Amino acid sequence: MINFAFPYAFLLLLCPLIIRYGLPPLKGMHGDALKIPFLADLQKIALKSGGVWGYNLGKSSSNIKLFILYALYICLVFAAARPQWLGEPLPLRAQSRDIMMIMDISNSMLEPDFAIGRQRINRLIAAKKTASDFLDKRANDRVGLILFGTRAYLQAPLTYDKASVKDILWNMDAGMAGNSTSIGDALGLALKNLKSENNDKVIILLTDGENNDGSLSMQDAISLAEDENVKIYTIGVGSETAFIDSIFGMQIGIARSSGLDEQGLKDLAEISKGRYFRAKDTQSLQKIYNEIDKLEPSLNQEQFVRETKELFYLPLLGALFFLFILLIGERKND
Repeated sequence: MINFAFPYAFLLLLCPLIIRYGLPPLKGMHGDALKIPFLADLQKIALKSGGVWGYNLGKSSSNIKLFILYALYICLVFAAARPQWLGEPLPLRAQSRDIMMIMDISNSMLEPDFAIGRQRINRLIAAKKTASDFLDKRANDRVGLILFGTRAYLQAPLTYDKASVKDILWNMDAGMAGNSTSIGDALGLALKNLKSENNDKVIILLTDGENNDGSLSMQDAISLAEDENVKIYTIGVGSETAFIDSIFGMQIGIARSSGLDEQGLKDLAEISKGRYFRAKDTQSLQKIYNEIDKLEPSLNQEQFVRETKELFYLPLLGALFFLFILLIGERKND
């Protein structure tokens, strides 16, 4: 596709016409030009000598010279308009968010208090599904994954390869990182991996418990978050109802404490200018990820870049060609 960077330059094409028809004729120092009675004799001499530039002379030679001057001027105007060739639009990946997902995989995540349809599932499967759906919406962002239990492990550094992150997500299982919960250590590891990045940084922390292990306490984690320019969204998962199988094959719900440190998660989100969410079932967990997706829209959606090649040298070459013709003509005339 051909485009002109400065299309208004084409207005310069009107300048010769304005000068020709808009301005009065130029007169010499002594009035009008002197009429030469023997002009016809000069024309006969020009015809015998081959004429100016070797062309058949009179008015034709002046017309040719004028035509070449106009062509040269038009080429210069086209060059001033900066013609460009534009390639196909390509998605711009110069800006993005860095999102570190932190997921609790302690044994308590195997509690079957979530459901899809009428089928009861554990918290971990619900977290895997909703997190995987969230990843599908973040095509332009870099995403990392930290799994934690007794210890915290960086399973996927920040990457655009969402398929690999999803494979790790679906292949992990509860208890792989230990049975206790080290929220502080997991958050410290996430902040360490985000520290050197310049993009907008976001952490999504999902847990169903309280910080009961590791070298960093919950208060230490809150202090770390306060010093870093990272927005943290915390998600507390787990129902306040436990389901057990009765002797008749039916499940009975029993009220119980969630064991979740909600106040600590709220403080962590508030100090980092994020938000705390509570997920008691699969639907609410899905809504939470949808809400985070709206709160943190992709920075480069609908932004594209095109390859640009400058073509101004082509009309300049044309102008040089016509200038060369003029110089040759003048030399012959001499």
